[in-house]
Amino acid sequence: MNIQQMMKQAKQMQKKMEDIQKQLEESEYEGASGGGLIKAVVSGKGEIRKLKIDPSLIDPEDPEVLEDLIVAALNNAKKEADQASGDAMQGAMGGMGLPPGFKMPF
Repeated sequence: MNIQQMMKQAKQMQKKMEDIQKQLEESEYEGASGGGLIKAVVSGKGEIRKLKIDPSLIDPEDPEVLEDLIVAALNNAKKEADQASGDAMQGAMGGMGLPPGFKMPF
């Protein structure tokens, strides 16, 4: 393989990675807690886009339960986004012929 061909492949891979990142940023991932009574939606970048709380959970006497459920829902949504991102990047890197176990820092 010559250098020009390798450079061309590297540019194609870079473009593919940029496209994947843009797609992930535009995608939404949902997490839930409390049996689905709290739902959070985040972008692929981890930005919170929506938070839905069932009114039955709002108890002024016990705000800690609601706080914990919100944190759990957000963490679940972020986990979904991170998993999708990792899967997409791993798929994109599959054609690079990297050694087994090599992980890209993204």
